[in-house]
Amino acid sequence: MKEVFIEFERCTACKSCEIACAVEHSSSKELFTAIYEKPLPVKRIHVERAFCFSYPAKCMHCTDAACIKACPAGAMSREADSGAVFVNEDRCMGCFMCAMVCPFGAVSVSPEEKVAVKCDFCLSRLKEGKVPACVEGCPTRALTFGEVNHLVKKKRVTTAESVAMRLDRVKEERRKVTALDLLRTMGGI
Repeated sequence: MKEVFIEFERCTACKSCEIACAVEHSSSKELFTAIYEKPLPVKRIHVERAFCFSYPAKCMHCTDAACIKACPAGAMSREADSGAVFVNEDRCMGCFMCAMVCPFGAVSVSPEEKVAVKCDFCLSRLKEGKVPACVEGCPTRALTFGEVNHLVKKKRVTTAESVAMRLDRVKEERRKVTALDLLRTMGGI
């Protein structure tokens, strides 16, 4: 199963993912014409600030998705091939129960249509063999798309390398300080 992984420590809040998402969900699929469309395209990812970090909040396409269970109209469902949870806007009645139960705050309201809007994994792009627009648009690679097990292993390796580099720095600092140096700094010699 493929997923979008978020490395929030790499996010600079440039909001390129938001722009890429809105453009992908526009009629024209072009930035310079999308900004003049009526209705305006709606982004499905939201970069939020949290203390000194930024977090690109999006639908996590939960295995046991509360939004699917909560939707009285059956507008929320799962796409079989990708596992993506998506909204059938024609069936949505605008009650926003899905937004109320989403633990990630990933469901938005389309201002003009008054229906639920959320990440759909850019299903048309996936069918073309491309990655979701937000991933492609992220200049810092804070968003990556791939098989879950591969991305988890990559995260483990990155964490292990980070720990090893810190340990190496500690060892290097210990090697630089000798007993003679300590005595000199303490005024003993």
